[in-house]
Amino acid sequence: MYVGKVVGTVVSTCKEENLKGLKLLIVANVFEQNQGKTEIAVDAAGAGTGDYVLVTIDGGAARMALGVENAPINNAVIGIIDYPELYD
Repeated sequence: MYVGKVVGTVVSTCKEENLKGLKLLIVANVFEQNQGKTEIAVDAAGAGTGDYVLVTIDGGAARMALGVENAPINNAVIGIIDYPELYD
């Protein structure tokens, strides 16, 4: 898992059948060692652009959170962070 910031959305007119109806987000990692690295994650929490989020990078956990067993998903937004506070 990691903390990220939603920096955009993905619009796709053609998707794999099990991804239809799922919202795709572009999430930037906020941790120093991977800062700025972006990934696409399926939204299971109702997040929007600018939100700080908790992202799971375990495909099994992502599919479980979304309730889709056979979808090709590796990353999912599973929580919205109300107040991010990073310590040195």
